[in-house]
Amino acid sequence: MSITIYHNPKCSTSRKVLDWLTEKGHTPKVVEYLKTPPDAATLKKILAAMGAEPADILRRKGEAYEALGDVARLKPDQLIAKMVAEPVLIERPIVVNGKRAVLCRPPEKVWDVVD
Repeated sequence: MSITIYHNPKCSTSRKVLDWLTEKGHTPKVVEYLKTPPDAATLKKILAAMGAEPADILRRKGEAYEALGDVARLKPDQLIAKMVAEPVLIERPIVVNGKRAVLCRPPEKVWDVVD
Protein backbone atom coordinates (compact mmCIF):
# COMPACT_ATOMS: atom_id res chain seq x y z
CA MET A 1 0.00 0.00 0.00
CA SER A 2 1.09 3.55 -0.67
CA ILE A 3 2.04 5.62 2.37
CA THR A 4 1.85 9.41 2.34
CA ILE A 5 3.24 11.71 5.01
CA TYR A 6 2.11 15.31 5.29
CA HIS A 7 5.43 16.63 6.46
CA ASN A 8 7.16 19.76 7.69
CA PRO A 9 10.94 19.28 7.50
CA LYS A 10 11.44 21.94 10.19
CA CYS A 11 9.42 19.88 12.71
CA SER A 12 11.42 17.38 14.77
CA THR A 13 8.38 15.12 15.28
CA SER A 14 7.71 15.07 11.56
CA ARG A 15 11.36 14.28 10.80
CA LYS A 16 11.33 11.47 13.38
CA VAL A 17 8.25 9.85 11.85
CA LEU A 18 9.72 10.09 8.34
CA ASP A 19 13.00 8.59 9.58
CA TRP A 20 11.17 5.71 11.27
CA LEU A 21 9.21 4.96 8.10
CA THR A 22 12.34 4.86 5.95
CA GLU A 23 14.24 2.79 8.55
CA LYS A 24 11.44 0.20 8.33
CA GLY A 25 11.89 0.03 4.57
CA HIS A 26 8.95 2.18 3.53
CA THR A 27 9.26 4.77 0.79
CA PRO A 28 6.49 7.21 1.63
CA LYS A 29 5.27 9.93 -0.66
CA VAL A 30 6.37 13.10 1.15
CA VAL A 31 4.04 16.07 0.87
CA GLU A 32 5.53 19.24 2.28
CA TYR A 33 2.10 20.56 3.06
CA LEU A 34 3.27 24.12 3.72
CA LYS A 35 4.50 24.30 0.11
CA THR A 36 1.79 22.10 -1.40
CA PRO A 37 -1.25 22.23 0.86
CA PRO A 38 -3.99 19.66 0.49
CA ASP A 39 -7.23 20.93 -1.00
CA ALA A 40 -10.53 20.79 0.89
CA ALA A 41 -11.56 17.47 -0.67
CA THR A 42 -8.25 15.87 0.32
CA LEU A 43 -8.50 17.17 3.87
CA LYS A 44 -12.04 15.79 4.15
CA LYS A 45 -10.85 12.41 2.88
CA ILE A 46 -7.98 12.39 5.42
CA LEU A 47 -10.35 13.35 8.23
CA ALA A 48 -12.78 10.59 7.23
CA ALA A 49 -9.93 8.07 7.27
CA MET A 50 -9.00 9.29 10.74
CA GLY A 51 -12.59 9.34 11.99
CA ALA A 52 -11.83 12.91 13.04
CA GLU A 53 -13.13 16.46 12.85
CA PRO A 54 -11.18 19.45 11.50
CA ALA A 55 -10.57 20.72 15.03
CA ASP A 56 -8.73 17.44 15.78
CA ILE A 57 -5.92 18.35 13.36
CA LEU A 58 -5.83 22.06 14.11
CA ARG A 59 -2.43 23.35 15.14
CA ARG A 60 -3.12 25.46 18.20
CA LYS A 61 0.03 27.55 18.15
CA GLY A 62 1.16 30.64 16.33
CA GLU A 63 -0.25 33.77 14.83
CA ALA A 64 -2.53 32.05 12.32
CA TYR A 65 -4.28 30.18 15.13
CA GLU A 66 -4.58 33.29 17.27
CA ALA A 67 -6.08 35.15 14.31
CA LEU A 68 -8.92 32.60 14.14
CA GLY A 69 -10.36 33.93 17.38
CA ASP A 70 -13.08 31.72 18.84
CA VAL A 71 -12.57 28.45 16.97
CA ALA A 72 -15.79 27.01 18.40
CA ARG A 73 -17.80 29.47 16.28
CA LEU A 74 -16.39 28.03 13.04
CA LYS A 75 -18.28 25.27 11.27
CA PRO A 76 -16.21 22.30 10.04
CA ASP A 77 -16.23 23.47 6.41
CA GLN A 78 -15.14 26.95 7.49
CA LEU A 79 -12.26 25.50 9.47
CA ILE A 80 -11.20 23.34 6.52
CA ALA A 81 -11.27 26.43 4.28
CA LYS A 82 -9.02 28.25 6.76
CA MET A 83 -6.60 25.28 6.81
CA VAL A 84 -6.45 25.20 3.01
CA ALA A 85 -5.80 28.95 2.88
CA GLU A 86 -3.24 28.82 5.72
CA PRO A 87 -1.77 25.31 5.89
CA VAL A 88 0.31 26.27 8.95
CA LEU A 89 -2.99 25.63 10.79
CA ILE A 90 -2.69 21.90 10.05
CA GLU A 91 -0.96 19.93 12.79
CA ARG A 92 1.73 17.56 11.61
CA PRO A 93 2.76 14.98 10.71
CA ILE A 94 -0.21 13.16 9.28
CA VAL A 95 0.43 9.72 7.81
CA VAL A 96 -2.02 8.15 5.38
CA ASN A 97 -1.84 4.48 4.48
CA GLY A 98 -4.63 3.34 2.19
CA LYS A 99 -7.93 4.00 3.94
CA ARG A 100 -6.30 4.69 7.29
CA ALA A 101 -4.78 7.93 8.53
CA VAL A 102 -3.39 9.24 11.79
CA LEU A 103 -1.99 12.42 13.26
CA CYS A 104 1.35 11.25 14.64
CA ARG A 105 1.28 13.06 17.96
CA PRO A 106 2.93 11.41 19.74
CA PRO A 107 5.12 10.09 16.89
CA GLU A 108 4.57 6.46 17.93
CA LYS A 109 1.00 6.74 16.60
CA VAL A 110 2.48 6.12 13.15
CA TRP A 111 2.44 2.41 14.00
CA ASP A 112 -1.38 2.58 14.21
CA VAL A 113 -1.51 2.79 10.41
CA VAL A 114 1.78 1.26 9.30
CA ASP A 115 2.58 -2.39 9.91
